[in-house]
Amino acid sequence: MRTRTRRSDLAAFGALLVAGTLVVTGCSSSSSSKSTSPGSSAIPTPSAVASLAAQLPADVKSSGKLVVASDASYAPNEFKDAGGNIVGMDVDMAKAVAQTLGLTAEVQNADFTSIIPGITANKYQLGMSSFTDTKDREATVDMVTYFSAGTSTAVKAGNPSKVDPTDLCGKKVAVQTGTTQADEIKNVLNPACQKAGKPTIPNDGDKFDLQTDVTQALVAGRDDVMLADSPVVDYAVQQTGGQLEKIGSTTDTAPYGIVVAKNSPLTKAVQGAVTSLMANGVYKAILTKWGVQAGAIDQSVINGATS
Repeated sequence: MRTRTRRSDLAAFGALLVAGTLVVTGCSSSSSSKSTSPGSSAIPTPSAVASLAAQLPADVKSSGKLVVASDASYAPNEFKDAGGNIVGMDVDMAKAVAQTLGLTAEVQNADFTSIIPGITANKYQLGMSSFTDTKDREATVDMVTYFSAGTSTAVKAGNPSKVDPTDLCGKKVAVQTGTTQADEIKNVLNPACQKAGKPTIPNDGDKFDLQTDVTQALVAGRDDVMLADSPVVDYAVQQTGGQLEKIGSTTDTAPYGIVVAKNSPLTKAVQGAVTSLMANGVYKAILTKWGVQAGAIDQSVINGATS
């Protein structure tokens, strides 16, 4: 469901977007294992930056908070812990951005496909839910880049369905509704299967509203393979206790973006906050806490879509 990574170059038909998904509901808690589960490290609290706070829209400044929408089913980026609290890399980043702006973050769980409409309707100030920054999204909202991820593929351990990550034709592929992976199946992979005279991926993919359900479908053997963002696949493999494995290489690396209303003065303030967090070390501490430091970027930009 996330606005996850998009496949930009399918030079050959087989070059597929593949990625693992989230952990099974019972395995997604940050408390599941101290030795393998991220999220236990404390991160420093950033100080408010007056010059950035001064850029805030009056209504946001007077409210004292940022209302942030996140679909809490995409560990380790955003998910619910054993106590039902929304946690994850995006959640910690949202809190740090808000603190840098002299605000508090109110993170609300929302269906992924409802977040961007909620931003344009002023229901939320920010959307932080592993959104890939794309040209299509930039047409309606602003995106402040803060992370980089690609698409990975996961199968059941031992690959019993004999999935070739470069040729998913005819395979049952689990994806989250509304993701770029789901779009890729419909718009790129299945047309390529048809052109090659091969069976298509049934139903343009087995789509689920929650990423946790995508993972569960693969664990249960309902589907042959799942596609998701690289940090999500890595975490799913780790948290499902050897039931899943990652195959193939990570493809189509692209930036994640914080979603902000189009042309809002809040956009530059948020970009400034991310830049501040990069400079003071809080950004690195958050990524390290969740084991996703491989996705760190050197510079935050506004509307940095690569495709």
